[in-house]
Amino acid sequence: MTKKTIPIPAKTTPKKVAATRNKAATMKPLAAQPAVAKIAADKPGKKSKKTKKLAAKPEIKVKTVRDSFTMPKVEYEKINDLKQTCLKAGLHVKKNELLRAGLRALSTLSVTQLKQEIGKLDTIKTGRLKKSAA
Repeated sequence: MTKKTIPIPAKTTPKKVAATRNKAATMKPLAAQPAVAKIAADKPGKKSKKTKKLAAKPEIKVKTVRDSFTMPKVEYEKINDLKQTCLKAGLHVKKNELLRAGLRALSTLSVTQLKQEIGKLDTIKTGRLKKSAA
């Protein structure tokens, strides 16, 4: 049997370690960068373009929810009919936009009108359809 020798990597010299420490020590922290200092150094009465853009667009994150529901095929096809109507009018909409618009329209109804509209709906079984054994 012959033994194979495996090369061992060279150790890091103290000079290289000291050089990387010195480099890290000379880097400026983020707060000391000139771009941040420039915005803060502007006159208090005058707003710069950057601060105006930041103040004009407050970001509001709205959480979305995924859900699944069951509806009769006839009513589901009405979604495509409404989409085609919107396309003819020059408006491109998605299914979720149509459903959300419908919810807004329903929310404007009075309680008695809402009861009438809900009463017109047929009741259907909820849940997933069973797979047919065909």
